Amino acid sequence: MFTDRHDAGQQLGRLLLHLKEQQPIVLALPRGGVIVGAEVAKMLNAPLDVLVVRKLGAPNHAELAIGAVTNGEHPQRILNKNILSRIRISASYLEDETNRQLLEVKRLQELYRQGRTALAVASRTVIVVDDGIATGATVRAGIKALRQMNVSCIVLGAAVAPQETIKSLSLEVDELVCPLTPTSFTAVGLFYKNFEQTTDAQVIEALKLYSE
Repeated sequence: MFTDRHDAGQQLGRLLLHLKEQQPIVLALPRGGVIVGAEVAKMLNAPLDVLVVRKLGAPNHAELAIGAVTNGEHPQRILNKNILSRIRISASYLEDETNRQLLEVKRLQELYRQGRTALAVASRTVIVVDDGIATGATVRAGIKALRQMNVSCIVLGAAVAPQETIKSLSLEVDELVCPLTPTSFTAVGLFYKNFEQTTDAQVIEALKLYSE
């Protein structure tokens, strides 16, 4: 169990020190992942930016993720085919929800970067960081987008994730580092003593400190 996200970032950072000479870029998933990513960036002397991904919610059940989207030069969408096979969702709803969440991605990128441009990731080693991963649906959309941006190497660093998720995600990245991989998993927050909600202000401050 981690004390808090700072502790998780320090533990994760120690496992990623072998990448320091590659001068990597750290891309963290907001909001909680940015606090973890800031600790990693500090230890690796690397610049920090956000990788904003938004889940697509089901009709009348926004918390049920039917997929996820992210954007940048190459907007990407990942759909949860298992869920879509069980519930009926119209093509028009899917497009409307996708466009709505892409607008939210853009809004959050502008909010968090405070006028700074996105870090250039082409030909760089990129470490994608999150405070924890459950199913992996969200981070998959981010990985897919990065593959379209000609990065040299994608490393996924998660503080905690179930073993099955780790097994499937390891096939989609060049390296995966995760200090805590429990066999029994219900929620990310259960593996932190302090899992208070991260605020937008904290994300903005962390990015100011470690932006390139």
